[in-house]
Amino acid sequence: MTIFQTDFSDLKLARRGKVRDVYDLGDSLLFVATDRISAFDVVMTEPIPGKGKILTRISEIWFEKTQHIIKNHFLTSDISRYPIASQKYSEQLEGRSMIVRKCKPLPIECIVRGYITGSGWKEYCKSGTVCGVAIPHGLQEFEKLPEPIFTPSTKADEGHDENISFEQSEELLGEQIAAEVKKASIELYKFAANYCEQRGIILADTKFEFGITDVGEIILIDEVLTPDSSRFWLKENYAPGKPQINFDKQILRNYLDSLTWNKQPPPPALPADIVQGTLDKYKMALEMLEK
Repeated sequence: MTIFQTDFSDLKLARRGKVRDVYDLGDSLLFVATDRISAFDVVMTEPIPGKGKILTRISEIWFEKTQHIIKNHFLTSDISRYPIASQKYSEQLEGRSMIVRKCKPLPIECIVRGYITGSGWKEYCKSGTVCGVAIPHGLQEFEKLPEPIFTPSTKADEGHDENISFEQSEELLGEQIAAEVKKASIELYKFAANYCEQRGIILADTKFEFGITDVGEIILIDEVLTPDSSRFWLKENYAPGKPQINFDKQILRNYLDSLTWNKQPPPPALPADIVQGTLDKYKMALEMLEK
């Protein structure tokens, strides 16, 4: 079953994100990963069939494996434990939903980059920096950085996120919280990069989100280390200076970059081969991470 958007009339819709529909269950939230896909912060018109189930499974894997670093918002994905009002939608919820703790999301995205690629490479070529962070000279595109760097950005429900400095994140969050999420983000990245490498995947970069509970505890929220929020490359064929074999939505980004599109809504139509190719990449990422 392909799901572009849910409409559970008996439940209170809290918000629709680029990919997830979120329902307020009172003391918790119901996250539903649809098959929508976004690129350059624009939601495409065509869904990627089954993508939401892949994202949910990958996030579950990481929520379980990273609890020793930081607690997270995941409570259950067992529909038999869902409130009665939501169980009537079990056919749509199965495999693509989870109930999570409520918290106050922090107003930044916590991006960690371990390799130089994408917009970071373009900036480096111009100024020798990545999101304002000075990087050693002489690196090739796709090369591993000496150490992972923390490059936060604003969080936009609509439109484009904007890179900010760590000092700006301190202004938004306060020095202590900014330091905590930076430390957690780097630790999560290093742990995940090592886990991925053992399974034949290079984790080039990724995005984390955090929230604060009603007792003041910082926890990991949203999705985590999925092909939607990360760049995954095939380790076997990795070499700096040449295009990488990826397991994320780079195939979609590359297609869109080949068009004369201004990266603003409405998005261009996606050919069937781009939809299928993207789905194949996501499936492969899950298969390798489950090894």
